[in-house]
Amino acid sequence: MKKDFSPTLLDFGPVQIFLARHFGFCYGVENAIEIAFKTIDENPGKKIYLLSEMIHNPRVNADLKERGVVFLQDTFGKKLIPFEEITRHDIVLIPAFGTTLKIEEELKSIGVVTEQYNTTCPFVEKVWNRSRQIAEKKYTVIVHGKPTHEETRATFSHAANNTATVIINNMEEAMQLGKYITGEKPAAGFYAEFAKRYSDGFNVEKDLQRIGVVNQTTMLASDTQSIADYLKQVMINKYHLTPENIDLHFADTRDTLCYATNDNQGAVYSMLQQTADMAIVVGGYNSSNTSHLVELCEEQLPTYFIKDESKIISADEIMHFNFHDKAEKTSSHYLPEKKPLRILITSGASCPDALVEQVIEKIISFFPDAKSIKDIEENLRQTL
Repeated sequence: MKKDFSPTLLDFGPVQIFLARHFGFCYGVENAIEIAFKTIDENPGKKIYLLSEMIHNPRVNADLKERGVVFLQDTFGKKLIPFEEITRHDIVLIPAFGTTLKIEEELKSIGVVTEQYNTTCPFVEKVWNRSRQIAEKKYTVIVHGKPTHEETRATFSHAANNTATVIINNMEEAMQLGKYITGEKPAAGFYAEFAKRYSDGFNVEKDLQRIGVVNQTTMLASDTQSIADYLKQVMINKYHLTPENIDLHFADTRDTLCYATNDNQGAVYSMLQQTADMAIVVGGYNSSNTSHLVELCEEQLPTYFIKDESKIISADEIMHFNFHDKAEKTSSHYLPEKKPLRILITSGASCPDALVEQVIEKIISFFPDAKSIKDIEENLRQTL
């Protein structure tokens, strides 16, 4: 059945909010958080470490720290605490992004049992499984992802353990890779252009003859599809392939984006079909999937990326994040003076739903004659 991605209209009178049909926590995030807090409750007195941020949301990570969880690494893999301080009696939680095989081996050498406390998202593991499947058929894996992101580093590690692997960040890099495939660019240039993003022993002449594309699960679905289509066409042109023999040089990996990423992005596309004055996207500033939702919204209308309701300073001032230059800025007169004011709201897959509700409450507090949330809830119940 076709999914309904149309947004929910919350009509408060002077302000109308279109809430994305799909937003917030996905299964992988809920599962990871549940395992983390259950582990804390069941192991009083034990040292509990988290390999890095559980998810890219400051509120969730702060809650874990308040419960005594200690972070071993930052989001880029820099060690905050030497692994030598860990003992086999301690607990180490693997975050939803997963981790590299090297780190798994380090922890096992200490005697730490990670299987019971591994919260890796099953959709990330699906990508690893797909990579292994095409590796067994002698394809090189092309990973579409952000090279420094925990999930991409983990996926690269698992893929590179089985076959030649290289990471590309965007279509521009895919096009440059295509030139190495066709020979338009000399092979020697590859090693400088993709430094620290290819597996040991990577051989440009040999390892780019058979390829398959997988991705960091939180990338834009349309971007991953475009990159896969482009590289597929490169192989078709070079080897004069037909639909019947395309698999000689290009693996059919289909879509490895998780359902939540697809649904959240689909819901934003549908939400953007509404006539609106502005958009607010709620989530962690280092959240990849959230930044892509911001990217979609800002193509059409003024968009404010905030991590919680505290960033809405007043009806005249908002502090928001520009993910392009990685800086927070303050904007004045962000609420257009019109009635009804129409606002689109969504959040990333690592954002608690409560934060979205708090943002809505903050906004309607600026409109004294607005209906209450209880009134809206009652109206919605009557229409169901």
